[in-house]
Amino acid sequence: MSVDPPAPLVLIAELTHRCPLRCAYCSNPRALAPGAAELGTADWRRVLEQAAALGVLQVHLTGGEPLVRDDLEDIAVASVAQGLYTTLVTSGLGPHALRRLDALVRLGVRAVQVSFQDTDDAAATAVAGRAALRDKLAFARRTVERGASLTTNFVLHRGNLSRLERFLELSLALGADRVELAHVQIHGWARLNRAALLPTTAEVQQAERLVTAARLQHGGALEILHVMADHHSNRPKPCMAGWGRRAIVVSPDGALLPCHGATELPLTLDRVPDRSLADAWAHGEAFAAFRGEAWMEAPCRSCPERGRDFGGCRCQALALTGRATATDPACARSPHHELIRRLRRGAERVQAMRPEHRPGFVLRRPPSASRSDPSERDLDHGETP
Repeated sequence: MSVDPPAPLVLIAELTHRCPLRCAYCSNPRALAPGAAELGTADWRRVLEQAAALGVLQVHLTGGEPLVRDDLEDIAVASVAQGLYTTLVTSGLGPHALRRLDALVRLGVRAVQVSFQDTDDAAATAVAGRAALRDKLAFARRTVERGASLTTNFVLHRGNLSRLERFLELSLALGADRVELAHVQIHGWARLNRAALLPTTAEVQQAERLVTAARLQHGGALEILHVMADHHSNRPKPCMAGWGRRAIVVSPDGALLPCHGATELPLTLDRVPDRSLADAWAHGEAFAAFRGEAWMEAPCRSCPERGRDFGGCRCQALALTGRATATDPACARSPHHELIRRLRRGAERVQAMRPEHRPGFVLRRPPSASRSDPSERDLDHGETP
């Protein structure tokens, strides 16, 4: 007899895929949901009611950029009304962004995460496709002024790792409670920019040393979360703290997901409003597919660490090997680990190039853009140039 899993702790509410930025490392799926397909306000109210009934404690209102939705305040009110700890995950950009931030905090949003591409304006613009640093800084400062908890988020990659210490300094200067330093994950649109984004192992190791020193120096004033890069580790990270264990994602068009990249996996997805969150969580095919250990192949199946990393990332396994059930190539015990070693060697070759000869970024296209662009070619089985 099957036993229902414990309730998820977090609901990741992807309100939209629309975004004023075109980030080269965007981790959203390559096929974005258009605005016309997005769930409406009433749908999101039902989702939040069901999440609270299921036992969810926290909600992340995210995207894309949630500030592009005219009903964001209504959705935030519905979340707060359910007693859910509500966080806005944002670029800090959008019409009347500061005024809307004031309203959201008054309505009960308790935390705000602001993404930064860089502290160097030109470098940030090159990644995001538009100048945005000044507006982001104003939004972050306003968050602290209004009494909400601020998290700064930096995606680390080849082009900005040398400024990691500046990211920490900026976070302290802004009065952030927490900084998230997340090495780029080669998912979604980032796969098209792997050669331009992937740092060398030496660069990643230096970043780890800097973070260790910063925690000793600033640990009392700033929580530092360092999300390591799978491509430079010999052990995979648990996907979302384990597939179907702690988080439930609702995509803009209502797909119920174990992780935000799961739309690219060969899964049958339940959708709002066709199935309740509780039923999908407990019995849906997508959540059951890689929950537990029964699906695991060797060597995962007998690995003593299988209860710690839960088999790693299924999206990464599919992207690199063509099979979602394969042992994550990030693991040194994987029969596919040579794929990761090849990518590391490719990053070393790019590092050895003259700067003007290194690959540039292919910026994200909006949801309405065609997918026939030749830059969409499958790069996953080749070696990084």
